[in-house]
Amino acid sequence: MSSSKYSTMPNRDVVDAAAAADVSSVGSGNAVGPGENGMKRFDLSSISAKNPLGQEGRCIRTAAALVIGDEILNGKTMDKNSNYFAKYCFERGIDLKRIEVIPDDENEIIETSRRLTSKYDFVITTGGIGPTHDDITYASLARAFNQSLAHHPETLRRLDEMNRHRAWVSTQTPQQREATKRMALFPERAEVLFVCGDIWVPVVRLEGKLCIFPGIPTLFTKMLDGLAPYLPLPPASERPLRVQIFTERPESMIAPYLTALHARMKKQKADIQVGSYPVLGKGVFVSLIGRDRNMGLPGQGVLLNSEQRPQPGAQPSEVQEPPARVWLAQIACEVEKEINGRIVSDEEVKILKEGGVGEVRRRMEDGDIVPDTKVNSSSTSTSFASPRVSSPASIACDSASVVEPDVDVDVTVEVKKPKLGEVGWS
Repeated sequence: MSSSKYSTMPNRDVVDAAAAADVSSVGSGNAVGPGENGMKRFDLSSISAKNPLGQEGRCIRTAAALVIGDEILNGKTMDKNSNYFAKYCFERGIDLKRIEVIPDDENEIIETSRRLTSKYDFVITTGGIGPTHDDITYASLARAFNQSLAHHPETLRRLDEMNRHRAWVSTQTPQQREATKRMALFPERAEVLFVCGDIWVPVVRLEGKLCIFPGIPTLFTKMLDGLAPYLPLPPASERPLRVQIFTERPESMIAPYLTALHARMKKQKADIQVGSYPVLGKGVFVSLIGRDRNMGLPGQGVLLNSEQRPQPGAQPSEVQEPPARVWLAQIACEVEKEINGRIVSDEEVKILKEGGVGEVRRRMEDGDIVPDTKVNSSSTSTSFASPRVSSPASIACDSASVVEPDVDVDVTVEVKKPKLGEVGWS
């Protein structure tokens, strides 16, 4: 088994940056030292220059999650890991295609893991890696990819180090010690990634794609965040933006417009998804998700690169009009007007769902809600997402101000959110 790691694509998320800093701050040896609150802190795995997907420059585009456990299917345990993974993928520009929940059954694990790994760039499994008889994930995945099982020495060493001072260790029988060691019994050719300094459990990766995680949510979330520096993630410029518009109109009243909008976006090949999510007795959230890419439509106000600029002496008929862009923020302005709604921040979304429309109305009238005032082009969830707003008056509805896709723009906009009844709320 290899403990070498792979390089990551640029990533600007705070969590990913912190994880990368942790990797760079430690060596690749086996030293164990005290961490915060006197806890043991292990070295993290180093990052290799080799791309795990096997092709230099290739990054993760698609993903799938495989949740393993009878306790999920019989209702004993609620699955929180797949929801966290969905958010993780969205925030990093990865298209999560599938989430499957299967029992602790070897044949099911073998079939599903092979199928998902063959179709998607990044697959995770959660659950089934403990010391008991029903923890069969490692063994089943070893069979799925034609590997034998072998104890991983460094994992055993870290496990022993963590358990050394626990009273129950000295009372273990040989059978109990062997059961403990099962948690370090991995497919023999797997990559073993130590991604958290205060967790002895590694992420085990197979086929450069399939990453095996524990099912405990606190471990899963921390280890998934720690894995980011070892993944070839999409560049920040390709991450999606989400804008939400709330309306008190019934969903049936706005359905015809949303249907037409969806058809228009599809016809224009706009990379904007339109979703409608009613909240019983309160209203409807319309969700717009997009990346603001070029559209193949005639238009004005687009900055041309060197290849698009007309050549000297070119006749008007030889000059192609550059494509215009359908900006997410422009569509958001349109939707806000057409459904008699209002663009809302994440804070307002939470209030609307928990406190009801009446509470939001009161707060808006009293000015209690503090609007988001910073708009960043690398943000993935914002009350108003436009990488090119230059003043409050423009509010991203002016198509004449456009930037190239490779330009990194960080714009701070002071946006005064209208009170109830003012223009902008309708």
